[in-house]
Amino acid sequence: MGEGQGTPAGRATAACRPWRPCHKARPVRPLCLRCRRPQSTCYCAHLPQLETRTRVVFLQHPREARVAIGTARMAHLSLPNSELYQGVDFSDLERLQQLAKEPSKVAVLFPGEGAVAPESLRGAPPEVLIVIDGTWNQAKKVVARNPLLSQLPRVGFTPRRPSNYRIRSEPAEHCVSTIEAVVETLGAMEGDFPRFDTMLKAFEHMVDTQLRYTEDSDAPPRRRLRRAPPRVLPQLQALRDARERLVLLYAEANAHPEGAGLEPELMHLTARRLSSGETFEAVLAPRLPLAPSTPLHLDLAEARLRAGEALQPALERWSHFLRPDDVLAAWGPFSLQLLLREGAGPRELIDLRRLYTLVHKQRAGGVEDAARRSAPVPEAPWTGGRAGRRIVATETVAQTLLGSQQETQAPAA
Repeated sequence: MGEGQGTPAGRATAACRPWRPCHKARPVRPLCLRCRRPQSTCYCAHLPQLETRTRVVFLQHPREARVAIGTARMAHLSLPNSELYQGVDFSDLERLQQLAKEPSKVAVLFPGEGAVAPESLRGAPPEVLIVIDGTWNQAKKVVARNPLLSQLPRVGFTPRRPSNYRIRSEPAEHCVSTIEAVVETLGAMEGDFPRFDTMLKAFEHMVDTQLRYTEDSDAPPRRRLRRAPPRVLPQLQALRDARERLVLLYAEANAHPEGAGLEPELMHLTARRLSSGETFEAVLAPRLPLAPSTPLHLDLAEARLRAGEALQPALERWSHFLRPDDVLAAWGPFSLQLLLREGAGPRELIDLRRLYTLVHKQRAGGVEDAARRSAPVPEAPWTGGRAGRRIVATETVAQTLLGSQQETQAPAA
């Protein structure tokens, strides 16, 4: 645009006034290409080079890779025979598939049921240790998205001392950074803590340097936007409030094809009280003609179905099983609808399928699919048939939702 064109000559508008920064812009700081930190905070001089009996393979969540004060790369640079991969879904990673073929030689550093202490492996340590790098939620997501990891032995440890990660808060006192976890595990497996403690010199240097720069910085403070405190999803809070009164429900029907003029009738009823583990089951004899596909869909023999319990005695047992203040939870409303159609009394129901969709912001699919996302290795059913598998899956989903960290929503405007 030429001079004087578009606005009267000699007048400056807000759009064309020259911008003047309120403070001097910081110069671009040169980076160290090895540790990828500014050269002024480079820690490479403090990195040891340690050969290990166990090869460490890091699986790093992509978000953690962008964290400047992360420690997985620091540990990787200290261990010449280690490997570092980034991603969430490693199903196409040929290296992981190769490792999974020899589970006796591989272990995953991840807490949980069945995890063994690293010192118990001192005589015969694994050839490969897989370390998942990320926040606790990110690490759980990586495990959930990669069923191969759940098929491998696990290693878990109790740290000798609290974390020195003073520039980043940990979710609990026993939680430590990735490099501290590697030091604890390798030191215990090889019986040489002093040797692996040398890896922490670079870590301590980074922490001390970061704290010193924070204290000495004369840059203007960043403006933080104040946000209203988040609210817990009401449906999730209702599930938590009912935890001690929760009865999980799954029911199957004798369902005829559309157009047959026959309503679905209750055939297999299963339930489990979450707080105590008490269970209820009733296999009901058909009152209507048995649909040809029912035994196949229910995964129960036709003879067992025809020899099932009468409806009224089963409903009386169900009534005695329930307590006055119990709250039912099921994957969708169908199970409760079957009960109501047979004359059972109305009950409060928490729809786990709808809650799962709200919390995870994705289509839920079937209850067994949702359970596999949370626990790739399913719990053994406590009863037979498809209902046995699905009541266990319902419990897995409920437990996952009760422990969900994705619990907030933006407050109403």
